[in-house]
Amino acid sequence: MSTKKNVAIIGSGNWGSAIARIVGDNVKKLPSYHDIVKIWVYEETLKDGRKLSEVINEEHENVKYLPGYKFPSNVVAVTDIVEASKDADILVFVMPHQFLERSLLPLKGKLKPGAFGVSLIKGFHIPPGGGIRLISCLINEILDITVHVLMGANLAPEVAEGKFCETTIGVRDINHMKSMKDLFQTDNFRVVVVDDADAVEVCGALKNIVGVGAGFVDGLGYGDNTKAAVIRLGLMEMIKFTEVFYPGAKLSTFFESCGVADLVTTCYGGRNRRVAEAVVKHGKSIATLEKEMLDGQRLQGPETAAEVNYMLKEKQMEARFPLFTAIHRICEQELPPSEMIDCIKVHPEHLYEPSFLQDLEEGKLEV
Repeated sequence: MSTKKNVAIIGSGNWGSAIARIVGDNVKKLPSYHDIVKIWVYEETLKDGRKLSEVINEEHENVKYLPGYKFPSNVVAVTDIVEASKDADILVFVMPHQFLERSLLPLKGKLKPGAFGVSLIKGFHIPPGGGIRLISCLINEILDITVHVLMGANLAPEVAEGKFCETTIGVRDINHMKSMKDLFQTDNFRVVVVDDADAVEVCGALKNIVGVGAGFVDGLGYGDNTKAAVIRLGLMEMIKFTEVFYPGAKLSTFFESCGVADLVTTCYGGRNRRVAEAVVKHGKSIATLEKEMLDGQRLQGPETAAEVNYMLKEKQMEARFPLFTAIHRICEQELPPSEMIDCIKVHPEHLYEPSFLQDLEEGKLEV
């Protein structure tokens, strides 16, 4: 019986396709892995009438979501998620979090014993009964497997092109550290593995909110000084949100690629910033621009802002996170974008003082 490991990629958007290129190349060099990497493709009919999965397998290219970049020939598109996953020892989850739960339910109880996952999905999940869940925890609940997280300043086209970048993997089992690094690291894709998975994942979700705010700033023409202030305030709210709702995080994690680097990249590039800028310039709704500009892809920032606001409102803490709150209200068309700066001019700097944490520890804050 072979002891070689199998890898499956669950999702085939632009980021899923970019990471499949890396994983496909890496497994060919690793003697402990099978060469074939299955990638689950949600089947679509392209404008020319061809099936997306067939094009990927015939032309070794995701012509819809990552055109111009070839897959290694050992990456095979599969349209049945159970078939793609059934023999996998490692599952790489990379798909819009809005579709995750219903997509994974067919896998329940059907995975290989000992399999584990790594989530590249940025966002939160709000269950019907209320509360907020990390995506990796949702995957764990559904599939009963250990789930690590990979987050970083990783724009898919630049990763696909082989431009140097870094990423952060937060592990929940230190015995998997080496396999995680082996599977993803290349000469131009530097991996740092840390034992702080919750903070890594929260960074990956929250930075998209700030990216939307940066887009509003660009659309308003306020310039780089204003954007720098939004980035700084955004980082501080990211740190404090994590301290309040996911205590125990290491401050150093926010200075890895998953933190400040991903935040800066998102605020100067990426679709959240781009669409938010268009909201201001063209006066259209986010939903309309998403359809016009993203060719089937989904924005994470506005939905994450709503999920975070749900949590802040439940704990009566919206005023303590004025940037997150203002961005959410603009996305919901409760405020015009022009009012965002007024909302943060009186940003409560006491939020960042030691007394805030002391009050928290002493139970003076309802969190």
